[in-house]
Amino acid sequence: MTAALWTSSEIAEAVGGRAAGDFAVSGVTFDSREVGPGDLFLALKGEATDGHRFLDKAFDAGAAGAIVSQPIDRPHVLVGDTMQALIDLGRASRARSTARICGVTGSVGKTGTKEALYAALDRAAPGEAHRSVKSYNNHTGVPLSLARMPRDTRFGVFEMGMNHAGELADLTQLVRPHVAIVTAIAPAHREFFASEEEIADAKGEIFRGLQEGGNALVPFDSPHRDRLIAAARPHAATILTFGRGEGADIRARDVVAAPSGGSLVTAIFPEAELTFTISQHGEHWVSNALAVLGAVEALGGDLAAAGLALADMPGLKGRGERHRIAAGEGEALLIDESYNANPASMAATLKTFGAQPVAGRRIAVLGAMRELGVSSEDFHAELAGPIEAARVDYAILVGEEMAPLAKALGQKVKMAHVPDTASAIGLVRDEIGSGDAILVKGSNSIGLARLVEVLASGKR
Repeated sequence: MTAALWTSSEIAEAVGGRAAGDFAVSGVTFDSREVGPGDLFLALKGEATDGHRFLDKAFDAGAAGAIVSQPIDRPHVLVGDTMQALIDLGRASRARSTARICGVTGSVGKTGTKEALYAALDRAAPGEAHRSVKSYNNHTGVPLSLARMPRDTRFGVFEMGMNHAGELADLTQLVRPHVAIVTAIAPAHREFFASEEEIADAKGEIFRGLQEGGNALVPFDSPHRDRLIAAARPHAATILTFGRGEGADIRARDVVAAPSGGSLVTAIFPEAELTFTISQHGEHWVSNALAVLGAVEALGGDLAAAGLALADMPGLKGRGERHRIAAGEGEALLIDESYNANPASMAATLKTFGAQPVAGRRIAVLGAMRELGVSSEDFHAELAGPIEAARVDYAILVGEEMAPLAKALGQKVKMAHVPDTASAIGLVRDEIGSGDAILVKGSNSIGLARLVEVLASGKR
């Protein structure tokens, strides 16, 4: 019989609360819409709402107990501050675990790298790997992901994000990784940082939580490589670089296009060599895969199994998932990159889109990039070059921030500039035909996932 994730007495001890009722839980959530039978519901208080309002809904959905800051007539653990209780529960989960832990951060690629690393570890140890789901990488998502970690987990993979300096320093002390990866540095969240160097420094905070004997994985080809190495040196026993340049500790010696559209890679390690296939499209995935394999080796995983997992990995929703949808008398290819966007990821995705074999036209639906600060206009305008290089036949630009790009493109590319996703949906539906490829990418707040949902509802 599988042991409970948490018992009421364990929860009370972990969070310094008082248990009312004897119960055991199999899951943890603070979103009443996600509650399933046997879950623990945390009634968090936020600026806009109070989780205590949804307690009846949570118990109706099958919650076995709740963490609350006011007494209720249901099984619960009473605390003074439910947010602090979430942090304490995550910390207690990490303290009781004997798992080998990896933390992942970066301006771009962290969610894909986290998912690929999880797939690689789970391939060799089915059911014994755990990771943060979705993009649960902030001050609530990280402790929640830790709290959900089964007590017999062998490998844990946790994504950590940040908008401001100091955030990662706190998160990494919760995760306390044995291996820490920085995927890449790019001008994401530039609104809150004066320079890319400051972003690199903030990402480098992840190394501060490394356990004794820990490993740091740093992108060799990044202009901020030496800065990241300097940030890792006081905390890491081993620092490994990954990339394509000569001198990288984990280097892609040969990269060729795979028939499936991914890449066939031969990678050189300090004491090994591996040839493997990456199912995911785009050159940036070569770097992600090298980081994954470096982490697998550092965690004591199976490199060969990891290579097989990279070959079998499906597309991620909002991050490269591909759909075949009905179009005209045939079908079109829909590429879903709707979850997020910054200048680096936009350029990389457009480059991959340009290399996509297309029988019809290339249609790019591009949403505004958010949190770029005073440089926002320049960053948007600079996408004109990648759009032209990708041989885009029709660009649909969504959001007022796209005005500088619309101006920069001028008459060079057929184009429409619309204020919102709702306006874009009709344009795209009227435009696509058989053999076309449609790329959808933008910051999550633009809501282009809705456009993907509408188009994919007619997929084949």
